[in-house]
Amino acid sequence: MIKSVDPALLHQWLLDGEELALFDVREELVFGGAHILYASCLPLSRLELKVAALAPRRSVRMVLCDGGEGLAERAAARLGVLGYTDVSVLEGGTLAWSDAGFELFSGVNVPSKAFGEMVEHEYATPSIGASELKAKLDQGDSILVLDSRPFSEYHARNIPGGICVPGGELVYRLEELTQHENALVVVNCAGRTRSIIGAQSLINAGVGNQVVALRNGTMGWHLAGQPLETGMTRRAPEVSAKNLRIAKQRAQAVAGRYSVKIIDKEDLKRLQGQRERRSLFVLDVRHPEEYEAGHLPDSRSAPGGQLVQETDQFIGILGARVVLVDNDGVRATMTASWLIHMGWKEVYVLQDAFEVAELETGPGKVEALGLANVTAPEVSPEALNDLLSKDAVSVVDISSSRQYREGHVPGAWFAIRARLAQTLPSLDLGNLVVITSEDGVLARLAAEEAAAASGREVRVLSGGVAAWVDAGLPLESGATRMADPADDKWLRPYEKDWGVEQAMQDYLRWEVALVEQIERDGTARFRHRSEFE
Repeated sequence: MIKSVDPALLHQWLLDGEELALFDVREELVFGGAHILYASCLPLSRLELKVAALAPRRSVRMVLCDGGEGLAERAAARLGVLGYTDVSVLEGGTLAWSDAGFELFSGVNVPSKAFGEMVEHEYATPSIGASELKAKLDQGDSILVLDSRPFSEYHARNIPGGICVPGGELVYRLEELTQHENALVVVNCAGRTRSIIGAQSLINAGVGNQVVALRNGTMGWHLAGQPLETGMTRRAPEVSAKNLRIAKQRAQAVAGRYSVKIIDKEDLKRLQGQRERRSLFVLDVRHPEEYEAGHLPDSRSAPGGQLVQETDQFIGILGARVVLVDNDGVRATMTASWLIHMGWKEVYVLQDAFEVAELETGPGKVEALGLANVTAPEVSPEALNDLLSKDAVSVVDISSSRQYREGHVPGAWFAIRARLAQTLPSLDLGNLVVITSEDGVLARLAAEEAAAASGREVRVLSGGVAAWVDAGLPLESGATRMADPADDKWLRPYEKDWGVEQAMQDYLRWEVALVEQIERDGTARFRHRSEFE
């Protein structure tokens, strides 16, 4: 029997301060159309791949929602099989929530986006427009442009002359970059949030330079008609011992101002021993390359700037405990200060995290739940290629639509896993169907569903598309055979194929308007500047 809650009760739960995992199980683009503020997007299609990271405690109070189409009930049943014991469904979904007079939000990562706007409003974070910055650059003013996005975003397009320094790294690395104290430091991102948070981080840390955010980021620069660089590789250098001391002093001042709590390894062990009754997230806020070189077991990579930017995709339980890890306390402290601002009550920085510790290497383990019970028959890339040459097989790819467009097995259909029961019967499939995905894991989880939906013999491509590529076999690119709409991904304005400028303008207006909508909603947990003064 699946439990349910009505909108009024869920609203009470959002305000009661107890742990709550609120998940919207629709595809990301659908979720981005209208959702509850603190709902994390956990698509039914990828539930087993993501839920263990977002909700590690199986007994946590959990509510699932959708648009009223029945996905939440399906997700609840699946989570019950996976061992989650306190799962409820929102009666009537988001439509009932809206009908009850509560707010729905568009976009993704909304709590973080709204928080950035609140920070600018309360701290009066200084900013500079694209045209004014361009004029200063043209006249040779001493200016340091720091791009606070991850390298992949920076590499795709950046402000001319900008250096990639992801947001959580700014206080840590600034001294290595400033040639003299009179240089104007300009922090930018794609839009607004990371520009604001990055600039205010430097200001809060008491750096000597004048610091401003680039108003509206690279989008504002593009809309002002200014050219962007592409393919750049400029990064901040490693931190010297001298400048590390300066960064530590600045971080310590921030820790004092915002009451950042420091714990040691014994404290961490105590928190880990309580994980059956209190949820715990151990997040490593260093650069991903540092994490892969050596990290604490059971920790996840969550670069500081992105953790603040996309908190809902790293921490899926409101009210959970959070322990932040780095090698010297600077990046963890700066990140902790912002999570405290955002309303997380139990945020800790682990002191001397890597001293006398057994470390793991690599990108970290992604726990896919339910795989132990899967016995799907597989086919090798070479065998599938032979079957395709004989026109003896149909291929269905349930990778992300972005991955599918970049490259898929020639002739494969794109489908959304959660819709296989509706989609597969509509396709002209042969007697043998091969299901594939990025690495084959999702395909294995979906094999039984695909067999039931298609009424055909179903096998799984061993190792997925990645193994196909490793075998040296050719890929087909583009949206060639779309059995389902590509609504699994919410596209940034500059990722769209048309109407890019209008999408940018709409997006920037949406960000600014979030402050008023948050006030109407009333469930935000943000702490105001006055609480720290």
